[in-house]
Amino acid sequence: MVRHLSRSIPLAELHCHLGAAVTPAIMWGIAHAQGIKLPTKDYWEFRDLITVPPKGSKSFDGYLQLFHWTELIQSSPLAVERSVYEVVGGAYRKNNITTMELRFNPMKRNRGGEQDLDHIIAAATRGMDRASLEYPVKPGLIFCLDRAFPYELNEILVEKAISWRDRGVVGVDIAGPESATFRVADYRRLMRRARQFGLGITIHTGEAGPVEEIARVIELLEPDRIGHGVKAAYDPRAMAMLNERGIVLEVCPTSNLNTRVVSGWEEVRWIFDTFRRTGVRFIISTDGPEMLQTYIRDEFATLGRLGILSVEEQEQLAAAAMAASFVPNVSDVSLTQRRPERRKVVEREEA
Repeated sequence: MVRHLSRSIPLAELHCHLGAAVTPAIMWGIAHAQGIKLPTKDYWEFRDLITVPPKGSKSFDGYLQLFHWTELIQSSPLAVERSVYEVVGGAYRKNNITTMELRFNPMKRNRGGEQDLDHIIAAATRGMDRASLEYPVKPGLIFCLDRAFPYELNEILVEKAISWRDRGVVGVDIAGPESATFRVADYRRLMRRARQFGLGITIHTGEAGPVEEIARVIELLEPDRIGHGVKAAYDPRAMAMLNERGIVLEVCPTSNLNTRVVSGWEEVRWIFDTFRRTGVRFIISTDGPEMLQTYIRDEFATLGRLGILSVEEQEQLAAAAMAASFVPNVSDVSLTQRRPERRKVVEREEA
């Protein structure tokens, strides 16, 4: 009999997109409450519209297209507050997740400027506050910059993250599809500014884009974590840099399978073995539990059943996720104080 990770062990979910984390039934209710015209009047068709079938798959671009409807439905202060509240509370009830980082792009929730951006952000913090009053959870928000956005819009998002850092915004990310106008080097100054104000840095790379981008992101943007990053297993230089700097990869196995980033569980096994052999740090996340119909304990259970991770290794990864979180602990120390090895590398480079 395969042993499973004990449900008494609290978990941290560090890579979870708001647009992929709200249950379809709640999204359905929010859409109707706001009078949003949906492409179907049948709930089951709607559910299929915003989720990936358990044994289905989509291209990476096809997966991103699912967010069209979820972001539209969440585009109001009331919808954002309800969504954040439901995700944080539901994560605790379903999976005993006590540390929750939820990422989203506020500009994709304000109807192209029709809604005030600060009202959207305030609504997200209210959702976190409500959930924290009801459950023993420590949530935090990560603002996602978009590769397809003009630099000026992404700069506004970083400034908003800085302004709201004392109300639960803990980090910034760069996500979105590949774009001909996006250059990693353009964001060096902006990421350094975010770091100066104590925000954590995590960057989507090593997923659908070129393998070579991983090393550029590490060298120029100096992230604390990397979203996905599984392609680093194919780049010895990137793995050496990850190992030296203690950067943590947020690996989302089911997501990478469904978007065809990896070919199957055997490739996942090889990637994990490669990371462990070379000392690359990684954690397990879902990317979006409702859209992908997988919870973080499902991820661990599958990895255990297939013999990719032992229960002891699952426990170690659960603890590693807690340690890698941007959400402040009770002593409220800064990110660089919590990661002295990371600070030394940055100081050495800047010298």
